[in-house]
Amino acid sequence: MTVETLRLGEHTAELILNRPEALNAISTAFAEAITAACATLAEDRSVDVVVITSGSAKAFSVGADLKERAGFSDDQLEAQRPVMRAAFAAVRELPMPTIAAVEGYALGGGCELALAADLIVAGADATFGLPETSVGLVPGGGGTQALPRRVGRARAAELIFTGRRIDAEEAGRIGLADRVVPASSARQQAIDLAVIIGANAPAAVRQAKRALRDGADRPLAEALEIEDEAWRAAAFSPDRREGIAAFVEKRRPEWSR
Repeated sequence: MTVETLRLGEHTAELILNRPEALNAISTAFAEAITAACATLAEDRSVDVVVITSGSAKAFSVGADLKERAGFSDDQLEAQRPVMRAAFAAVRELPMPTIAAVEGYALGGGCELALAADLIVAGADATFGLPETSVGLVPGGGGTQALPRRVGRARAAELIFTGRRIDAEEAGRIGLADRVVPASSARQQAIDLAVIIGANAPAAVRQAKRALRDGADRPLAEALEIEDEAWRAAAFSPDRREGIAAFVEKRRPEWSR
């Protein structure tokens, strides 16, 4: 099994990258498994948050499976390209919040998988990097676009041009990681964060994600229209009435799903 999904309580799911013998190197089959797992999660209205973890203590993922690619012809590499793009897009486009729990190596496509999530929780022993230029490639899983949106263009350029690896402390300092936590605790800390997010109205959280994602890099006037659409979808849902009633009555809300 290369990708597994587990339920963590009633409304949180864990997507586990589980190819430990290859440190979760992303082969064609592995990419297809990621896409399939995300497709199932995207359709499940009972899932409010997805935590992305690794079955390997050594790595979140070391990126593309270069051993597989070593035997590829140009035609085979071309045929693999849409499969790989689909996997990163599947993570990026999940409608609910996603949290990557990173321990060990997150390199190349592994770093890009983490960047495809909404939030990154990094263990203190995590190592991030986009070393593609050192093997004659350009980051192709969204790295050239996602990284500058997190850390700024100049920092992203330096990391991509040099292929330099950075530790968790630097990743947190420059904004690549959102939280840096003690080694081996990233998964649990990500789950704890998921519980906090999951206590809020799921439809509202999904709409907030949509506004954040779809409004990014749009002109302000366009982005505000997207925000207004998201606000209306949440404001005129049963959850808005339930949320206010629960606040007034000093009780826990019961969200619709």
